[in-house]
Amino acid sequence: MKGIVIRWLILTAAILLTAYILEGIQVNGFFSALAAAAILGILNAIFRPVLIFLTLPINILTLGLFTFVINGLLLMIASCSISGFNVNGFWTAFFGSIIISIVSWLLSSFVNEKGRVEKHSYIDLKKTEKDKWE
Repeated sequence: MKGIVIRWLILTAAILLTAYILEGIQVNGFFSALAAAAILGILNAIFRPVLIFLTLPINILTLGLFTFVINGLLLMIASCSISGFNVNGFWTAFFGSIIISIVSWLLSSFVNEKGRVEKHSYIDLKKTEKDKWE
């Protein structure tokens, strides 16, 4: 349960950072971003697998880049359902979904399934006696 809450907060932080970077995305406060993260998480859990399956041929042709279009559409759907979260236009949603994906991936890479920061989530290089890095 703790892992879900941590990932929810990570997605919230990603949405807030994206709203700070892109002018076309507006968030009216932390709780609007928290609600947007919850709705986006639910949409990603329920509709994203179905949409990826239905668009599999075009996804294969574009080498998976069509997934960002799907993520952008889900971001626009999330913005329609929350009053304090607005996304203006498809291209803003497209680039916003890329930023949200990157930030979420980076922050989630430090968290394990139990919601704890992992000790070994970073690379620890040591120089051996033979002047090699391991």
